[in-house]
Amino acid sequence: MNSPTERPNLVSDAPDVPPAQRLAAIDLGSNSFHLLVAHHQAGRLQVVARLGEKVQLAAGLDATNRLDEAAMERAMACLSRFAPLLDGVVADRLRVVGTSALRTARNRQSFVERAEALLGCRVEVIPGHEEARLIYLGAAHAMAESGRRLVVDIGGGSTEFIVGERLKPLMLESLDIGCVTHTRRHFADGHLSAARMDQAEADVRAQLAPLRASYSELGWDEALGSSGTIKAAASVLATSGGTPGEICRAGLAELRQRLIDCGHLERVALEGLKPDRARIFPAGVAILAAIFEAFELTTMRYADGALREGVLHDMLAREASRP
Repeated sequence: MNSPTERPNLVSDAPDVPPAQRLAAIDLGSNSFHLLVAHHQAGRLQVVARLGEKVQLAAGLDATNRLDEAAMERAMACLSRFAPLLDGVVADRLRVVGTSALRTARNRQSFVERAEALLGCRVEVIPGHEEARLIYLGAAHAMAESGRRLVVDIGGGSTEFIVGERLKPLMLESLDIGCVTHTRRHFADGHLSAARMDQAEADVRAQLAPLRASYSELGWDEALGSSGTIKAAASVLATSGGTPGEICRAGLAELRQRLIDCGHLERVALEGLKPDRARIFPAGVAILAAIFEAFELTTMRYADGALREGVLHDMLAREASRP
């Protein structure tokens, strides 16, 4: 996670766009918070600013599902660095959404009140199905090809599964499985082993069992994956000769074994993997491996579009439908 003295992960492609012509989304994820500010021009979104920080909100949930003060402070410090980039963005072109960790948190209202006071706008804690719908919009706009696709998004506290065609989702599901929460559940002491990975994957397969028949009956032409775990897995595999932006079953099995060979979360260090993701990466790979097995996938492509992009496209669609 960035500290106040570090330079945040900021990308600015169109800094001269007047603020009143911008739209913005903030994704309050269970692992990371993301800000995306963009300008809609010539039928596409032009990025003005993109900021992301590891906050690990889900790691701050205690045994009674209350967010601890340290997690709250990490979150507010991050939002204070986001706030200056929202100057001039009009209220109806800004949407702030919270996901799994905030859905779970019993004291989420306290978080929401503090965040709203800091940002000066409404903060929504969205249901899992709405998160899945918005993720699909973001992924579908990023991958413009026709055909039916399965979109999977492994987050810090939940994983979304969507089957859709073009911009229309046909089936949506959100399960309480995430790389942060799965790390706490199966790798709390840091030890990695084949038995631990087997157990973590079996847990996921059990939760996927009720979905398999209906999803398989609907079917898809290709599988797409979005967000950090899948991006990281594709990046690591590419450094060892894999096809860029793609995860294949054999490569995933090899990656799984490399993680087991590390023996401990503190020793996870792979080319192509950012150090701040290392501790939660084995749990993410366990979730991904179970998904590959449950849905009998052979390959998955990374889609560079997810919740925050979906939020912006949803705002644009709402604007276009107004009389």
